[in-house]
Amino acid sequence: MRYDCLIVDDEKAIADNTCEYFNMFDVKTCACYSMAEALSFFTENETGLVLLDINLGDGSGFELCKHIRESLNIPILFISARNTDDDKIIALNIGGDDYIEKPYSLGVLLAKVKVMLRRFGAMEEKPQADIFTDGELSVDKKNKTVELSGEQKKLTSMEFSLLCYLIENPDRLITKTELFDNVWKDKFTSDGTLNVHIRKLREAIESDPKNPSRIVTVWKEGYKYVTGAGK
Repeated sequence: MRYDCLIVDDEKAIADNTCEYFNMFDVKTCACYSMAEALSFFTENETGLVLLDINLGDGSGFELCKHIRESLNIPILFISARNTDDDKIIALNIGGDDYIEKPYSLGVLLAKVKVMLRRFGAMEEKPQADIFTDGELSVDKKNKTVELSGEQKKLTSMEFSLLCYLIENPDRLITKTELFDNVWKDKFTSDGTLNVHIRKLREAIESDPKNPSRIVTVWKEGYKYVTGAGK
């Protein structure tokens, strides 16, 4: 069966309330209360997005995220009462697309989920130019693959979307606000989330991520994709 959203949270009351609320607004949602249940879910079902708690009774949300990322490239939003920067950095580094602190507003969370679902659904349906090539970097927008010097690079859905927006707007300043509006389509996204995704992209496509030549920082303003940097 196909769902819009899967909630994985060992706090059953919170998971059930969120699930019920989402379904009221036509976001088809299922809840699992453990890592084992979530793994079983994926053997017979599909989902467009995962809301994932860090603390699960029989495991860690971090561990489950890594497992999901081995085979699926769907948005993963962490939801947790843990609010340290270390937890947020880990969540984003292992493949999470966003980090939402508990307690959360059901309305705000639903808005975030709908934005993610619309954006990734639209990406699949929207015609794309087949191949972008810039020196040793090759981006296949149709098949959502990235290669550097012939080596395929694994990106999350959000990282790929961010890269596509950068290469479609080359050699000009792209402000953080513009990226939030056009990539995340979400005013609630933080600078920290963007910074982590930029760093992960640089690690994937830059020969020297600490001294990037393709994705350069414009201090206090945003970023610029420099064409021909890899030639």
